[in-house]
Amino acid sequence: MAVDRLQKILAHAGVASRRAAETYIREGRVRVNGRVVTELGTRADAHRDKIEVDGRRIVQEKPAYYLVHKPREVVTTLSDPEGRQTLGELLDRVPERVYPVGRLDYHTSGILLVTNDGDMTDALLHPKRKVPKVYVAKLKGHIGVPELDRLRNGVELDDGYTTKPAEVFVIREEPKNTWVQITLTEGKNRQIHRMAEAIGHPVQRLTRQSFAGLTLEGLRPGQWRPLQTKELAKLKKQYLNPARKERLEADLEEAEQAAAPVRSPGMRPTPKRKTPARRGPKPAAASGGRSSGGRSSGRPDSKPSSKPSGGRSSDAKPTSGRPSSGRPGSGKPGSGKSGSGKPNSGKPNSGKPGSRSSGKPGGASSTRGKPAGRSSGAPAGAKPGGRPGAKPKPAGASPARSKPQSGGASNTRKPRGGASGGPRGPKKTTRRGGTR
Repeated sequence: MAVDRLQKILAHAGVASRRAAETYIREGRVRVNGRVVTELGTRADAHRDKIEVDGRRIVQEKPAYYLVHKPREVVTTLSDPEGRQTLGELLDRVPERVYPVGRLDYHTSGILLVTNDGDMTDALLHPKRKVPKVYVAKLKGHIGVPELDRLRNGVELDDGYTTKPAEVFVIREEPKNTWVQITLTEGKNRQIHRMAEAIGHPVQRLTRQSFAGLTLEGLRPGQWRPLQTKELAKLKKQYLNPARKERLEADLEEAEQAAAPVRSPGMRPTPKRKTPARRGPKPAAASGGRSSGGRSSGRPDSKPSSKPSGGRSSDAKPTSGRPSSGRPGSGKPGSGKSGSGKPNSGKPNSGKPGSRSSGKPGGASSTRGKPAGRSSGAPAGAKPGGRPGAKPKPAGASPARSKPQSGGASNTRKPRGGASGGPRGPKKTTRRGGTR
C-alpha cells in the first residue's frame, strides 16, 4: 500500500470509522514509529511504519471482497442514528471490517461491492475509469422518442449540470408506466431520479442490475457472497492496475519536483557549459594511400592511382618486355621520329625490304613513300608500356599535317573541313598504320 492519510489507514484496519479515527488523532492516542501524532492529514505507510493506537499495534487485514444484494429500505452505511436498517447489519457475519464501494438510495435495491481494499475503491469510483453501472427503472407515463433522446444525449439537471451521454432503451411498456434500462458511466447523487424528473417522468421503482461487470445472478435480496477469483482478476486488470500505474507515475513526478532546487522569480537559470570532446590521435596513413601535395589523406582504404602524371617515371618498369617498335607517329620515346625533341632509341635500320625506317638523311621517316604526318609528343593521358603500334587518342583538335622538308622547302597541306581550318573528322587508318 502506498503512503496514505493516517485516519484512512486506521479505518481500513478496522479500528474505527474515519471520523472516529480523527478524534483518536486529536486526543493523542495514535503513535507513528514511537512518536505521538496529533495533526490531521499526517501520512504514513501501513506496511513500513509502526502505527499504534492506545499502545496496540495496528495490523492490516487481508484484502476481502464481497457482493451484496441490497434490498429496499436499507441505508448504505454501517450505522444509522435514526435507527433504520443498515448495511452493516446485513454483513454482521463478515469477519473483516468492510465498507461499500459507492452508495444506493434508501428506496433503491441492487448490487453493491463491499471491500477493505482502499486502492480498489478509489479505482472504481474515479470518474476517469468510467465504470459502467446498469439500472432498470420504472418511469411514470409513456415516454416518447424525444424524451429518450434527451436521456441519451444528456439532460440538464436542477443544479445546471448536464449529464454525460448514456445508453437508454425501452424494455417494455405498460398502460401507465414504461420500463427502461439505463447505463451510466458517472455517479452523481440520485442521478437517475433527477434525470427522470427533468424529462417529466418520475421514477416509480429503481434497481441496479450490474456494477463494473458484476451481476446479481444467484443472489436474493439481503444475501451476499465472496467475489470469485476470475471476477477479482478482471477488476484488477481493467481498473486497479491502470490506477496504480498512474498513481505511481504521479508520486514519482511529485518527488522529482520536490527534489528540484527552488529558484526565485527574478533568478535566471545557470547555463550549462558544454564540455569539449576529447580528440584522439589522427589515424596513420596507410602505405598504399593516395597522397596530395605531400599530405596523407588519412584514409587507410585509399587505392594507388592507376594514371601516370604525364610520362613514365625513371624507376618505373615497362609493362611489356619488348622494346619500343620505333613506329612513326606512336608518340612514345624511342620512336625515331624527326623533330620529336627526344633521342632516337629505336632499332637501327635492318636493311630488309619493307622496313619502316628508310634511313634517309635529315632523320625523316616515311612509310611506303608517304609522309609520316603526325605531330610528335605523347598526349597527357598516354599510358606507358602499351601495345606496340597502338594509335594514341587525340586530345582536342588534331594538328595540321605537314610533309617532310626536302631541300629546305616546306609544302604544307591545307587542313580538312574548309578554309576556316575547323576540326576534321577521325582519320581512317589501315591495320599497319598507313593512311588510305
